[in-house]
Formats: sequence, structure tokens, C-alpha cells
Amino acid sequence: MSNAKIENLLNLALDASPNEREKSENLGVGYFPDRQAWEVIVRYVRDGLEQTKELLTRFGYGSFISKMTALGTAYAILLLPESLVDAVASLDGIIYMEKPKRLFFAANAAKRVSCITSVQSGSAEDMGGKGNLTGEGCLVALIDSGIDYEHPDFRNGDGTTRIAALWDQTLDAEALNKEKTDVNMQINYRAPEGYADGTLFTGREINLALEKNNDTERRKIVPSRDVSGHGTHVAGIAAGNGRASMGRYRGVAYEAELLVVKLGTPGENAFPKTTQLMEAVDFCIRTAEQMKRPVAINLSFGNNYGSHSGTSLIETFLNDMASQHQCSIVAGTGNEGAETSHYQNRIESGEVQEIELGISDYERKLNLQLWKRYQDELRVEILLPDGRTTGQLAGRGTLRVSFAEAELLIFYGEPAPYSIYQEIYIDFIPTGQYIPSGIWKIRLTAGKIADGVYDMWLPSGGVRNSGTGFPYPSELRTLTIPSTAAGAVSVAAYDSNTDSTAAFSGRGYTAWTDQVKPDLAAPGVDIISAAPMGSYAARSGTSMAAPFVTGSAALMMQWGIVRGNDIFLYGEKLKAYLLKGARRIDAVKEYPNPQIGAYGNIVSS
Repeated sequence: MSNAKIENLLNLALDASPNEREKSENLGVGYFPDRQAWEVIVRYVRDGLEQTKELLTRFGYGSFISKMTALGTAYAILLLPESLVDAVASLDGIIYMEKPKRLFFAANAAKRVSCITSVQSGSAEDMGGKGNLTGEGCLVALIDSGIDYEHPDFRNGDGTTRIAALWDQTLDAEALNKEKTDVNMQINYRAPEGYADGTLFTGREINLALEKNNDTERRKIVPSRDVSGHGTHVAGIAAGNGRASMGRYRGVAYEAELLVVKLGTPGENAFPKTTQLMEAVDFCIRTAEQMKRPVAINLSFGNNYGSHSGTSLIETFLNDMASQHQCSIVAGTGNEGAETSHYQNRIESGEVQEIELGISDYERKLNLQLWKRYQDELRVEILLPDGRTTGQLAGRGTLRVSFAEAELLIFYGEPAPYSIYQEIYIDFIPTGQYIPSGIWKIRLTAGKIADGVYDMWLPSGGVRNSGTGFPYPSELRTLTIPSTAAGAVSVAAYDSNTDSTAAFSGRGYTAWTDQVKPDLAAPGVDIISAAPMGSYAARSGTSMAAPFVTGSAALMMQWGIVRGNDIFLYGEKLKAYLLKGARRIDAVKEYPNPQIGAYGNIVSS
């Protein structure tokens, strides 16, 4: 029987076989087969964590306690033996439990059109009596794929680093200590205090590395790398100082100090998850509090898993964190606007609808979520390309339908404590290597309908083959999570060369709750910024739009908090000022709208 305090996907994962988890894109995320344990996110009250520790100790799993990370005052990340997941969820102090979700980086002349150049070179009178705004005295936090810390754009004039801290979640501190050489014997590698994994490099350690004459010697001291270049590019937009280009490609808050978190988990097949994101946000805010600096946090990634209504634990966690300390959390809306990953429609009582889903050749893994209001009665039938059918499916919990070539794993979810919506989750599990290709159909038969709107989402982030998707997709509600969080400043992308919206940019509004998302837009097409090896490159995506807003938030906090003009200029107040200063795009006639948001594109004022 499913536990009502455990999210649908985790309930299904607990019920799935090892083979089903292995062949699924989602079900195995967060599971450690060598320890038969799950990493989970919990929301708790009162002594919920103490109750959990007592339970783990009683059953002989005291070693798992060291993996427990409290985030803020109501959230935690736990490592639990699979046999105790249900028991922990049932504790009085545990409110709700979710499994991690995989995250995908949203990458697919801008400063001038955003009015940032004029702010950077403004008069003393305009800028609060102390000249131009540069981000000095503020922190810009980049939670991404890492950074090329050797790049001149992230170094001061004397060659020292501008990075206050670099937490590489993918590097095992214990392993680094065992592999020490004579050049790094004075360093004791460790994870940040209060966190279980990864390795923290301070500015001192990065400077020790930068003193070396070659890359090989530097990497012996600080071996963190940005392999994809995504994080380096994002950091350059938000806060690069342009030293490698004589100032030509200078970023927004170019004198801010940097906090960098490279997302992931130690290991060969590491990939970022929502648990690492939550720890990273918590770390950045804790560090900013210790340094007594305001911080603008940039999130340039997301996923499609969830109701997109802003009610999951990752979204409510970000809402809570956005109200702590002096911070602003900025998230890109993803690049699913022109993709084939989303379908939306409305169904009436007694109506039958068929939705086509194309699955290309050589597709190994695929899942589909159908979200609706719980009170709407829908029976689901799935038809294979050759016409074979599952028959009408209805009920609760896990259902399995097997064919010679594939198994369909279907989970009928229940409403959660924070959500009135129902999920019907379908995982396509191939019997051999590949899912049968062709046009599949999802036939919906409506019973009694109160609202009738439903959404279907496929995985985001380019994990599907190019031919897999809905032939007739819906471009609205293509925001990726966590840009759906109410407390985040959600940023779409537009093309500053043509003053038009970017087709790829994720669009709103949020599902059912109809929050106006995105909040605003920023340049995100062919943006030139820092790249590894001291170079520059052009990239497009909402990943590139978000750091324009993050850097702008740092400039505003410099003016307000650092210079004393408004010590409360952060969080929702800062978002309100961003929205008030946004310039409307002439081609967009109605505001608010789901492409650009509440008002238009970013203007710093």
C-alpha cells in the first residue's frame, strides 16, 4: 500500500524491481544499490529529525546519521535504508517525503540593451552619491557546472582570485587527501561544515593554485574543472570582469565576489539532482550570512518532473530560502518552449480524446506524466503502434501491463499535503534494448469532470531522441522546475538583436495556480561570455538570460544594502523593483503574457 506522506514517484520506485529501476530514466535516481539505500528530501516539524535518528539507531543504521543534512529550519536531506523509508515517512515529525530528481542545464550587445552599461558608468548623484555600480560588497552565487577558476575574468588585477569559495560536490575529499602530493601537503581537503559530500576550496587554496606556473601543478592543488563550460559562461555574464578581452566582454556585477557550487555527486556517473541543488542554495545563504554580505543566487537549470504548480518540496524550499538573509534567487525558465515535450488540452464529461505520442527508433528510456485535478475522473488506455492496447486503466497505486517488447509501469497518484492535483505516471520499460518505435496513443475517457484541463510532460533536457515527442505539442506551461517557485525571479530569454521573444524560451503560466511566470525576460540569444582556457564563446538559452538578472540584482543590492540607500532591498522587494523597471517589447501587445511575463525585458534603473 502506498504511503500518503511519500510522493508518487518514490512510492512507485519503492515498488519497482531492480530491472525496472535500471531501465527507467527516473525511478533509480537517488538509489544507492551498494547500500540498498535511498537519498530523500523531507519536510519536518518539531523533533522530526531526532525521531529519525532514534529510529535509525534502533535498527542498527547509526552510520546513516552522518549523511543527514538539515536545510533551513524545515527541510532535510536524508540517506535511509530502503527497509526504513516507509517507517521514517510515518513518523509524526515528518510531514512529507520526496526522492531527488535529475537536473538539466538549460543551455541552448546584451548589456547595452538591458541598460546595464549606463548603470555601470552612472554619475555619483544617480548612483547614491558614490559613483557607478559594480557589485562591490555583494556576493554572486553560481550554482552550475563549475567554473574555470584560472580564467582572467574571475581574477583581480594582481592575479588573485575573486572566488570566495568553490564547493565541488563531485570531488571526494577523502580520496583527495589520500592522493596528496608535495605541492598540496599543507591543504586538508574537506566538505563544507554541515554537509556530507564534496570538497570545499577557499579563496586561499585557489590562490595557492594560481601561484603555480602551469595548469598541471594548479590542478594538483585545486582539481575542480568545468568540463562543459556552462558554469563558466554563466559566471562571466553575471560577474566576469572582462580582463581577458580588455573589458569588451565584461559582465554585470564585475566587482562582486563569487560563490561557486559545482553540482553533482562523487563518482564516475555523477549528475546533478534536486538534493544537491537544495544543499547548494543552503550553503550559499549560510556563507553569505557568515560573511555578512547580500547574495544574488543564479540557477540556470531545471527539469520537467512535477505538476508545475509551484507546490513540490524543491519549490516551497526555494520560497522559504528566498525570504532568509539578504538574498535574491534567480532561475531561468528552461528551453522547452519550442520542444515537443508538453501537451495540454481540456476534456468534457463523457468525452473521449486520443493523444498521439511519437517514439523514435533506438529510444531506451521514456516516461510520461499526466497531471490533472484530482476530482476529474479519467480512465487511461494506452495503444501501441500496432494497435494492441492496455485496455482502460483506473484505480490506485501501481499497475503493470506487459507486452512481448515492453512493460508499461503505471502509477495512479494521490493528492499530496501541499497539492490538490493528481499524477498518472507512465514508465515505458523495454523488454530488450529499445522501446517499440512508432506512433503510440493515449486514449482518455472522461467520467465526471469538474475542470477538465490536463497536462502531459515528457522529460526535458535533451534526454529524448530528437524524433520522440508529441506531434502537436503545446508551447504554454513549458516552464521548467524550479522556475515555477513563487519566490524565485523567473527569467525568460529574448533576442536583443531583433527585440523579439526567443522561440526556445520556456513559457508560463504556472499550472492551475496561474502565477504570472516568467517574471520578466533578459537577452539569451548568441551571448558572448567566458569559456574555459581563458577564452570566450557564444551560447544561447535561458541559462544565459538568468545571469543578467542575477548580476542586476547584485547591483541593486549594492545600491540599497551596501550603500545604505535601502537596507531591505532584497527578496520580493527587489523583484518588485525589477518588474517596475522592465521595458516593454514593442512586438508584444498584451501584458502580462506567458512569453515575457509581467512587464517585459530587464532594465536596470
